[in-house]
Amino acid sequence: MANSKYEYVKCFEAGDEVMYPNIIVVQIDGRDFGSFSEKQGFEKPNDEKALNLMNACAIKVLENFSDVIFAYGFSDEYSFVLKKETTFYERRASKILSIIVSFFSSTFVTKWKEFFSQKDLSVPPSFHSRVISCASMEVLQAYLLWRQTECHTSNLYNTCLWKLVFSGKSEKEAKEILKGTQKQEKNELLFQQFGINYKDLPQIFRQGSCAIKIKVEDIVKYRENGTPVKRPRKKAVIVHSENIATKGFWNNYSCLTEELGLLAEGINKIKPEYLRSFQFESKLMLSTWIVVRIDGCHFHRFCEDNGFQKPNDEQALNLMNSCAVSLLEMFKDIIFAYGVSDEYSFVLKKESLLYQRRSSEIVSAIVSLFTAMYAMKWKEFFPEKDFKEPPYFDGRSVCYPSSEILRDYLAWRQVDCHINNQYNTCFWLLVKSGKSRTEAQSSLKGTQTQEKNELLTQFGIDYNALPIMFRMGSSVFQDKDELTGNDKVVVEHCNIIDTCFWKEHPRILNEEEPLLTILRPHSNKMLRLS
Repeated sequence: MANSKYEYVKCFEAGDEVMYPNIIVVQIDGRDFGSFSEKQGFEKPNDEKALNLMNACAIKVLENFSDVIFAYGFSDEYSFVLKKETTFYERRASKILSIIVSFFSSTFVTKWKEFFSQKDLSVPPSFHSRVISCASMEVLQAYLLWRQTECHTSNLYNTCLWKLVFSGKSEKEAKEILKGTQKQEKNELLFQQFGINYKDLPQIFRQGSCAIKIKVEDIVKYRENGTPVKRPRKKAVIVHSENIATKGFWNNYSCLTEELGLLAEGINKIKPEYLRSFQFESKLMLSTWIVVRIDGCHFHRFCEDNGFQKPNDEQALNLMNSCAVSLLEMFKDIIFAYGVSDEYSFVLKKESLLYQRRSSEIVSAIVSLFTAMYAMKWKEFFPEKDFKEPPYFDGRSVCYPSSEILRDYLAWRQVDCHINNQYNTCFWLLVKSGKSRTEAQSSLKGTQTQEKNELLTQFGIDYNALPIMFRMGSSVFQDKDELTGNDKVVVEHCNIIDTCFWKEHPRILNEEEPLLTILRPHSNKMLRLS
């Protein structure tokens, strides 16, 4: 980050490190997936292709992140278990949950055509994610038992429900028939009315799926005489088991006992309320501006792999802006966004109650949807390119107590945009002129703004004449359409450090209206978040 007088705003960022040696589990689940499934025409009660797509995404997560050693999933949900000794992103909950949900979302879009070759994605898929901090192996064991029990219970119910619907009942009638029924009664209904033995249904429906790393011998090369040279490596595979929370299952896979520890012989059914108490969650302070900032992960490598122009690729920036516009259109609580390079900051209105102000849900929804949009819109901006690896982002949320401090935050990001862009412009001109990267860095070390401008003039470049998007970044907000008078989301490249911008657009921060209160009208009680 560049140095500026606005850097004090970093002190508002709160730490969220998961205490060692608690075991970190990241649970993701589909956001509005009932609607998504309807629009994509998924089969009921289970779409095997959709489940296999979820499994393929889980495999990719295990392959990409070495600290993730086990995952369990069913329906639109997956839980990823990190090794006990992990220092992945310094065990910061927001980083871990946002990176995994972003990578999963991007992979879901990327792999879609492998499983649905005849269907186009009509809407972007997105997921929520949260961290569960398991204080012991017993808690992890109870958590896995809870999720697999939920898989069985929900699948048995949904199988009965949709069989009744397909037989002519309305959904309301089917739900009434199943109301209050127990497991045995549902099994009898399936067998007597539809000739189905529940235990004969595919394992993937009844038991869910495990993504796990196993040791295999892999051919790395061939000797001159043609004989293969093998080396042991870990390979992620999908397995199915009736009871994943048992000592017998656990001991079959050495990576689980080595990286996590041993399970107990058996465990009794645990109430969900007990397990939810281990959810690593915080609610963001009321009556404060919420900013969610997302940053590209390993985007230097991503840019190299995809041949982005240096120091700025206009199409790549327009893709980022297009995704930001989509988010403002989908989340009405986002009232402003500012982006530069592979970064975007989304500002939620001060009185927002989005997801009851739960940080993990807000961050994961925004970063997941942004990533999915980025992958889906890629071909609009790069029709001749296919990205090699899925793009993904991390995210965090920060609360700012006043509009003045919020504006200072945005000023900090715009100053950073200017300093970094000026440096990168000089750096890549030096590299393209024949200097090595090390030589270019050495030439620029310790130089000030004026010195860099003078260097640019040597190449015939007036810095202030460069495209304004490169120098000032992009601002996205709701504005009036001059032709229709209706609100629309616009992208502008302007000076947001200058107070004139905010005076010209008082609606953005609601500064043309009286200050809002968090008290209900005619009540002296504080607004309660459930």
